[in-house]
Amino acid sequence: MSVSRKCLCCVKYLMFIFNLIFWLGGCGLFGVGVWLSFTQAEFSSLPLSFPSLSAANLLLVAGGITMVTGFLGCLGAMKEQRCLLITFFVILLLLVLTEVTLVLVIHIFHKELDSKAQGQLKEGMMIYTTDDGLRKSWDNVQKMFKCCGVSNKTDWYDVLNGTLPSSCCSVGTNQCDEGWSEPCYQKARQWLLDNIPSVLVFGVCIGIVQILALAFSLLMYCQIVGAEKYLD
Repeated sequence: MSVSRKCLCCVKYLMFIFNLIFWLGGCGLFGVGVWLSFTQAEFSSLPLSFPSLSAANLLLVAGGITMVTGFLGCLGAMKEQRCLLITFFVILLLLVLTEVTLVLVIHIFHKELDSKAQGQLKEGMMIYTTDDGLRKSWDNVQKMFKCCGVSNKTDWYDVLNGTLPSSCCSVGTNQCDEGWSEPCYQKARQWLLDNIPSVLVFGVCIGIVQILALAFSLLMYCQIVGAEKYLD
């Protein structure tokens, strides 16, 4: 076996291993997204700007794309096809650039995004009395987090003519006068932040694997081109 062929085999198996890890990571992200979706199913009628619901959908999309990309990388490595490898490289590069852009946008415009999300939730509150699904979702959120309203309990005054829904108070209370003082958006956001560190660590690891997969796919592509020229 020639030296170039040995190098190609080495890069091939390394790329396969990294893409297998990448694919398993995608399965993990998708699984967390599914778990979060089922956990927050009681809130499904709320706008997707609600922190935990938007996180669930983001993880489902990211996990699905990662799984498909990882499978494509494994296939390209085993088949040693330049077309598959370059396709994998382009898709993965776009995915990495999208992830970096998304992180920067969230970091830079997090205040504006929070403000817009709260505005959407307040608009949705206006149909609380006419939409059974939305009413159940809001009642479940307020009971679970022991909170009231989006930014404060006064958000309900315009909706319910100066009164509060019974879910703003302890379970079993027919009429709610005072209500919990903590806002639901911040409580839900904090709950998400408290439960997300392990996912973030997992995401950083996946990011490192992505960079290595990019390097190995490009290296393997060059090795295949070099081997073909040597055979010619």
